[in-house]
Amino acid sequence: MAEESINDNQYVVLARKYRPQNFEDLLGQDALVQTLTNAIENNRLHHAYILTGIRGVGKTTTARLIARALNCTGADGKGGPTIHPCGECDNCKAIAAGRHIDVMELDAASHTGVDDIRELLDSVRYAPTNARYKVYIIDEVHMLSKGAFNALLKTLEEPPAHVMFIFATTEIRKVPVTILSRCQRFDLQRLTVETLKQLFTKILKNENIPAEDEALEIIAKAADGSARDGLSLLDQAIVLSNGDVKIEVVKKMLGLADRSQTLALYEKLIKGDMEAVLKDVSEQYKNGATPMIILQDLINITHDMAKIKIVPKELDATSLSEIEKQTFASLSSTCSLAILSKIWQMLIKGISEINLAPSAVEALEMILLRIAYSASLPTPLELLNEVKKNSNLSVASTSQPGPVETEKKNNIAPSTADKEIFNTIEDFLAYLEKNKKALIEYSIKNELSIESFANGHISMRISPNLHQDFIMNLHKLLTDATGLQWTIDIIKGELGETIADKEKTIVEAKKKNVAEYPLVKKILEEFRGARIETIIRKNLETLAENEPDNSEEIMTLTDIDEE
Repeated sequence: MAEESINDNQYVVLARKYRPQNFEDLLGQDALVQTLTNAIENNRLHHAYILTGIRGVGKTTTARLIARALNCTGADGKGGPTIHPCGECDNCKAIAAGRHIDVMELDAASHTGVDDIRELLDSVRYAPTNARYKVYIIDEVHMLSKGAFNALLKTLEEPPAHVMFIFATTEIRKVPVTILSRCQRFDLQRLTVETLKQLFTKILKNENIPAEDEALEIIAKAADGSARDGLSLLDQAIVLSNGDVKIEVVKKMLGLADRSQTLALYEKLIKGDMEAVLKDVSEQYKNGATPMIILQDLINITHDMAKIKIVPKELDATSLSEIEKQTFASLSSTCSLAILSKIWQMLIKGISEINLAPSAVEALEMILLRIAYSASLPTPLELLNEVKKNSNLSVASTSQPGPVETEKKNNIAPSTADKEIFNTIEDFLAYLEKNKKALIEYSIKNELSIESFANGHISMRISPNLHQDFIMNLHKLLTDATGLQWTIDIIKGELGETIADKEKTIVEAKKKNVAEYPLVKKILEEFRGARIETIIRKNLETLAENEPDNSEEIMTLTDIDEE
């Protein structure tokens, strides 16, 4: 498993020293290994592969393993392509050391231009010198320029039989679809915490370095699925602890809070103990825990709590420590999903607040105070239930059932004695005005022309601008008000004269009539351009009598609505 060192006196970092040397050592990529195994055994190898995944999951390593598998000749020099390269032949050794003449690695981050690709493609037509296949490994392929991708297209689609392309990228979406369609794609999975722990344990055993199991678990979680990140952190922990990896050293190195402290802090948050929350945060901060790490731990605990609320058997998961199981079990009965959801939202919002605040620890304290205060408040559902419980209007508290309940019990339809009766459209409009149904009233007056209106039936023409839900809302309103099932007929054709048009005609006729009164006529002649806006009915007799003493009153009443 260990990679050969160039100089025996030079230290080789763990990520390089323990780079996988065969497919058995490639962790967490079972689907990829199985596919390649079947392809080699059945001689169905593709001419181009693209490997994608987060950093440190083995993309470049896998590319080199494929190159070795294709070019291995066996210890006796007579072997063919195999999923188990020997590691002893000249091809295997040269490829592992990165110096094989027929296996070319190109870093697309530093060779992005079309000229770099053209130079590479010039050598494609030549047969391999020592190997069976000429393998081109292009790392971070998404960084190639548009021109470079275009130059690659034709050769990538129809390469010579002795050529194979292997691309690696962390940004698969940046690779043109024209390239993707010419490759077989493999998505390398993140490594689980358990897989990384097993890897670290195996390496430390090989290095004769003692380590605490919980310390390795913390490093595995911090690696976030990347073997290289995890081995780099492990290297750092070994140096920092002087050869004995302990949990205290790892926490100090990563700036982590103690898990038991964070769980205790979470309990105090749920209980709304604000003084204890501030004290805990201050202690953890003094011990080296960063505010962002504390916040992320609380987010993680909230997520675990929610999962346990929905799936209680998650409480028995082996990944949980005993203190976590005890805390989650005690909080599960008292903390509802509504509260957990509220806490989650405030914690997530707190990430941006910490990043923006001049003091991260002060921002964290304010976030936790907000949560501690709101967590102890009842949810809207709890408030509603409390109001219902204490309400004197509850049906259960009435001594005698009402008429509606009695009729329902006896399967009798409710009486229509208290319902409205609309003999004319004016009756219905008066009802709408009384009950403040302004929108429906406006539509009836301005966007309909009523042909007939009887108790239980309407016939009308409608405007094309009428809202699509109007007919349904009108039918429901009429049915609820009268207790009858109304029928509404829509007549095709032009809209015709609306109620608003009729009202306007009546008002204009009244204005014209009033304008003929001598006093009004004299006023309009005196004030050229003036017009009658509204009419007050109680003053019509006064105008008719032409009493000059009221002329001032007439002028001030021109903007008062008709009574």
